[in-house]
Amino acid sequence: MTPERLARFEANRRRLFGVAYRLLGEASAAEDVVQDAYLRWERCDSAVVPEAWLTKVVTNLCLDRLTSARAQRERYVGTWLPEPILTGGAGDPLEVVAQRELLSIGMLVLLERLTPPERAVFVLREAFGHSHREIAEVLDVTEPHVRQLYRRAQRHLAEERRRFTPAPEQGEELLKRFMAATLAGDVAALERLLADDVVAWADGGGKAPATRVAVSGREQVLRHLLALTRYAPRVRLEPETVNGQPALAFYLDDELAGVTVVEFDGGRVTTIHAVANPDKLAYLAQQKS
Repeated sequence: MTPERLARFEANRRRLFGVAYRLLGEASAAEDVVQDAYLRWERCDSAVVPEAWLTKVVTNLCLDRLTSARAQRERYVGTWLPEPILTGGAGDPLEVVAQRELLSIGMLVLLERLTPPERAVFVLREAFGHSHREIAEVLDVTEPHVRQLYRRAQRHLAEERRRFTPAPEQGEELLKRFMAATLAGDVAALERLLADDVVAWADGGGKAPATRVAVSGREQVLRHLLALTRYAPRVRLEPETVNGQPALAFYLDDELAGVTVVEFDGGRVTTIHAVANPDKLAYLAQQKS
């Protein structure tokens, strides 16, 4: 491969990773897809338009993976959550994309409800601004069919798509209060922070301790959080920005043991997504190293 062709691929790498990650919800798999696209780029006709050609290759590789992933996730032990990724820093591989909503853990979970073609259309349209005509060319379907898939995706997500996003400084302050109250086992402070209908999800994948069903309601979630105090002083929590959201990295005996993404609404914690499956922490640990 010539230096020029290599440079053209590298100019697209971050965007391609962003497409693959939003489609798959797995950073490690997204990296594999981008690498596969690179190998195909080495062998392709040099006359192709790189941006369009690479987007098409990556999208279709992801669609193949999503088809098989559905069966695998039906057999997954407990709750399946996306693989968390650090964002917002200088090394953020998604920094070139302005639309952050489709990066959040909660939104990636919602996208699991869509068929693979619906998900591809929705991501390419909303996160990357592709036209219906461009998406039709990527998927090798007609433009009216793309419009139909997009409407279906919008309808499936409309009721639960979150529209409230606290200002970054507000989210950071709320996260600090939540972290302090959790570490101290401060019941009164946690009661003030937790919404009445708060829901906590945990993903251990059968490889780490985690509840296998959602924990709902302030009293149940409070009890769940207070159970962490039994590990003190072995526990350390560090604030992070994960998937564009306030999050806590959970260390047990100085080893990364989990990542918890906290969603707020009106100053209250509404949703907690905790990932403890060690396989899903590997990419984030690599980012931090």
